Amino acid sequence: MARITSPEELRAIYGEARERSRRKVLPALDIHCRRLIAISPLVMVGSYGADGRADVTPRGDAPGFVVAEDETTLLIPDRPGNNRLDTLTNLLTNPAIGLLFLVPGVDETLRVNGRAAIHDDADLRARFEVDGRQPATVLRVAVEEAYLHCAKAFMRSHAWDPAHFVPRDSLPSMGEMLRDQLLLATAETQAEMLRRYHETLY
Repeated sequence: MARITSPEELRAIYGEARERSRRKVLPALDIHCRRLIAISPLVMVGSYGADGRADVTPRGDAPGFVVAEDETTLLIPDRPGNNRLDTLTNLLTNPAIGLLFLVPGVDETLRVNGRAAIHDDADLRARFEVDGRQPATVLRVAVEEAYLHCAKAFMRSHAWDPAHFVPRDSLPSMGEMLRDQLLLATAETQAEMLRRYHETLY
């Protein structure tokens, strides 16, 4: 097995990208990008830390929780999580950010690349209040590229097709997996975990 080490070697295998694939990279959010963002309840956030490690994490809420303030600005509230702060710490040292917006039932996705800044302005946080609770911070993303991604990955994976959904009990519960990984004496039940999650969603 030969390791590929140069762009030229890659191109020799894959050939050139089609002209349409090159041209559809936009410098700002058009009406179609903004519509997809407005109905998306889930975005994958990619960042890159000072230690050279890449990280991808999900962010989800009601459809449209990410706000396109204008053609080149996105606002993303940071809801309660595990307080590891991997993404936010990465962005402090390297503001480059990659976003992948998903819409359940829609096989096409939207990729957005840009630069992010972390804000805790009171008026900005108040815009994203839910059930009397505000996000601790809000990401302001300066959009540099927007790219509608084709449907092939979701067509191949059948990700949105209920006939291909995997039963939850195909895996141990999260509590059981953590018990084994952390050598804990007991495991939080699935019901206990879901109750705790619901109490701390916002």
